[in-house]
Amino acid sequence: MASSVFKIVPTTQQYDWGKIGSKSAVAQLVSSSKFDSDFVLDESKPYAELWMGTHPTSPSHLPSPSRSTLSSHLKSHPSLIGDRVAEKFPDAKEGNLPFLFKVLSIEKALSIQTHPDKKTAQTLHAQLPHIYKDDNHKPELALALTPFRALCGFKPLSNIAKYLFITPELSALIPKAITENFLSVSSGSDSTSPEAKAALKELFSALMTADETLIKGQLEALVHRYQSPSSEDGSIEELVLRLNSQFPGDVGVFCAFILNYITLSPGEAIFLGAGEPHAYVSGDIIECMANSDNVIRAGLTPKLRDIPNLVAGLTYVPAEATRHRVQPSPFPPSSTTSVSTLYDPPIPEFSVVQVRLDSQAQESHPPVKGPSLTVVTKGKGMVSWNGDTLQIERGDVFFIGADTGVQLEGEDLVLYRAFVEA
Repeated sequence: MASSVFKIVPTTQQYDWGKIGSKSAVAQLVSSSKFDSDFVLDESKPYAELWMGTHPTSPSHLPSPSRSTLSSHLKSHPSLIGDRVAEKFPDAKEGNLPFLFKVLSIEKALSIQTHPDKKTAQTLHAQLPHIYKDDNHKPELALALTPFRALCGFKPLSNIAKYLFITPELSALIPKAITENFLSVSSGSDSTSPEAKAALKELFSALMTADETLIKGQLEALVHRYQSPSSEDGSIEELVLRLNSQFPGDVGVFCAFILNYITLSPGEAIFLGAGEPHAYVSGDIIECMANSDNVIRAGLTPKLRDIPNLVAGLTYVPAEATRHRVQPSPFPPSSTTSVSTLYDPPIPEFSVVQVRLDSQAQESHPPVKGPSLTVVTKGKGMVSWNGDTLQIERGDVFFIGADTGVQLEGEDLVLYRAFVEA
């Protein structure tokens, strides 16, 4: 019988936006782990993502001597996934987890992007399988490990209107009739009306399809104007200068005036459902998403830009960034002494728990009706279940099977657990 708790070996991705060498939390975790003997840290290269899961693009596997993929092991031992999860998520019967768990270390901004809903993902995968490589949606949660900055959802219409008034370089990119219609609608009381959404879509589409020469000229003028005074850290001026230094002349820089710019402190989280525009700017995060790698991009990227599908698929809901924040709660919910914090987005594929233990402290998690993946980001300790124990330390990633209660103990131990419970 397979053990209910065991360590796995994650994979790393070295995208150019990652933090360099040992500055990257990803590199730090992999360097600390004893299970990837092939890893050699290169201080000159970026380490962007740590993948934990069963996605075929970069699947996790069991340590030596097995080296089998996690999905093949789970398919051979279906009790580790559990009947309820297998019934709700058909791919689970093939050993695939409903979620993909990651650590991201961001030095350079990620692309202006969105993720498709399931229906759109199926269509895009059928039409462009070399670009959209699976047919699943990708709602995602980002939980800050360090101070984290991101563009997140459309600003309230009144805020966008303000920047159209005070930023001539932005208004120069939008046809006058579109601007006038947007300003007229934005002064109304209902920003979620069909007319408001249509006006926002028309404005955003006009911006993202503006003439490239015009974009570069106006951005050059804007950067020159913003470089005169010193830009306060975290200000929109600082953001424009940062983005332009990374992607000179890119239309995505102007999204600073259209999308909310937020800073999360460690322990704060946001959730992005299908059709929500966003771009992660800097910091280290825990990220969890449905088991997909579908991204529709439109700016701040050397990769393929699919502006028509991005414009067509957005929700166009203007609101303050607080709309996307995830309010944490105790885990388990009935506990009054728990040191575990639950981040539970409004989707069935996953939830995430943060555990912070002081020296020699203990914490019990009741059985969950589904599988879990856990990454240790600090300290060392032990996990116990059904009379068995496993030593854990920073960089370790371990699986917890369905219906398995665990006790955690350690010295200054911090870990993050992603799970699905159908």
